[in-house]
Amino acid sequence: MNTSKTKENKYNIAVIPGDGIGREVMEATISVLDALNLDFDYVYGEAGDECLEKTGTALPEETIEIVRAADACLFGAAGETAADVIVKLRQEMKMFANLRPVKAYPNTNSIRDDIDFMIVRENTEGLYIADQEKLTDEGAVAKRIITREAESRIIDYAFKYAEENGKSKVTGVHKANVLKKSDGLFREIFYEVGQNYPDIEKEDFYVDATAMYLITQPQNFEVIVTTNLFGDILSDEGAGLVGGLGLIPSANIGNDGALFEPVHGSAPDIAGKGIANPIAMMLSAVMMLRYLGEVDAADKVDNAILKLLTDAKVLTGDLGGKATTKEVTEEIISLL
Repeated sequence: MNTSKTKENKYNIAVIPGDGIGREVMEATISVLDALNLDFDYVYGEAGDECLEKTGTALPEETIEIVRAADACLFGAAGETAADVIVKLRQEMKMFANLRPVKAYPNTNSIRDDIDFMIVRENTEGLYIADQEKLTDEGAVAKRIITREAESRIIDYAFKYAEENGKSKVTGVHKANVLKKSDGLFREIFYEVGQNYPDIEKEDFYVDATAMYLITQPQNFEVIVTTNLFGDILSDEGAGLVGGLGLIPSANIGNDGALFEPVHGSAPDIAGKGIANPIAMMLSAVMMLRYLGEVDAADKVDNAILKLLTDAKVLTGDLGGKATTKEVTEEIISLL
């Protein structure tokens, strides 16, 4: 998950604050990045509900070009236009892998303190494809597309991720007992690709069984790889295991670009109040730093966040504290 950049390089980072609390958590995260000994050149782009109201489009071509020219993109949040923005950016940049870490942090209502796994979700096909859903006289029809090329690519990515990050097991998730052709192919490819990684344990479960196992034995998972819809659902279940969406980052990775964003949405009910939790956005930046190969800097920020949560003295309201976004940001910078 690394680029060829080194610390001598200036990084060109596309920044899309978006809507609602996206602007607040992005400002906080940029402050933390600026406290690191790295050379970032930020190029800002507009997208989201406010952009649609102002310009007539939720994702201007100019913003797409900013992302295309960048080494990586940080995205804050979008409101009602989220699908028009994020899905289109994924398609435009061919970001085939969606990464959702599920990790227990202190003082966050995690159901266990030893949860730490990655969900690797295929991002380009399955049921989430534009123009593959239509109304009929009888109701509606959606087409689910599973190709050998895309599934081989995402499964190989998951095994490589496991190999590069010290994980010893990959779990393939499907529904091959019912979707015998499409998910049957997924399971077949899972074990074909897995043969190239003899040192990594392989297992596969039906998606409904996986949903139960995430509750009853989440500590047993290390890397989960699955198709688009299943990955989307299991990712939010995973967030529930570790205290909710407020601490969950994500990454969208392709051969030509990467976008990093929190998954909490624009939260219009608290936007502008200065009380949003910026940690999910900051953890998304940590994922970006690892993608860029800046592992030491990523560890620095990660450890500062861990210390803040462990001390539990400066926490936002969603974590039981009374701190503002600014106070949390200042504390993390001091812990760096």
